[in-house]
Amino acid sequence: MKQKKQIIIFTDLDGSLLNKDTFRFDEIEDYFRELISIGIKIIPNSSKTEAELSDFNNQYNLNLSFVAENGSSIHGLNLIHNNLPERISLSRSTDQIYKVYNENVPFDLKQKVTFILKLKSKDQKEIFGLPLNQMMLAIKRNHSIPIQFNGTESEKNEFINIINDSGLTIQSGGRIMNICDINNKSKAMLKTIELIKEEISDEIITIGVGDNQNDIEMLKRADYACLVKNDNFDSSLINIDNLIKSSEPSPKGWADVIKTAIQKIKT
Repeated sequence: MKQKKQIIIFTDLDGSLLNKDTFRFDEIEDYFRELISIGIKIIPNSSKTEAELSDFNNQYNLNLSFVAENGSSIHGLNLIHNNLPERISLSRSTDQIYKVYNENVPFDLKQKVTFILKLKSKDQKEIFGLPLNQMMLAIKRNHSIPIQFNGTESEKNEFINIINDSGLTIQSGGRIMNICDINNKSKAMLKTIELIKEEISDEIITIGVGDNQNDIEMLKRADYACLVKNDNFDSSLINIDNLIKSSEPSPKGWADVIKTAIQKIKT
């Protein structure tokens, strides 16, 4: 008997699925729900927090598993199979991460760092570019510390090297930098697949969707890599075989690349 195929879409949200200005995907929502109705699993794999992703599920009345904070934690795999866990942490906590930062970064560079969570709500709102209610969800960090670095490019590179040497990493995404454990979207995707394969005998086929540098490792490890048009990202620098690229930005670009990927899987 031919092995049944289970398609799993691991997708970034802002700028990939969601419109980068409105943070919505209304114009392709029917298609998104159609994919779910035919048994395709969609797993948001985002830099967003657990609180933001839970809110995304609630806002659209969805029940999706998801990966939060750049691969720091995996949530809701029990929705895919009862034997799978509800939550898995792949990262140290923010307190542990801050302790490593504090012990390794020299005083002069610490003066260049602004901890966004210590700012007033008005300033946080401006940095995140979100309405107040959404911003309050964005600052509920369990595994990462959002910062702005206010030094020269040379100082910034020195700071990043020190962070890397101390066993942490910097994830850059749009307006902010995040000090994180050594985890990423790609590692979390592979861990998720590994766990699902323990319980499901179907052939797992993965589609990865992103729009910027933070998504590239995930796309490289997916069976079908999809890049949604982003005017602020030079896709010519990406070297991925058979990369599927959209000519439209999100959300329409998301639907376009998924349709192409699914067509390739069927042929």
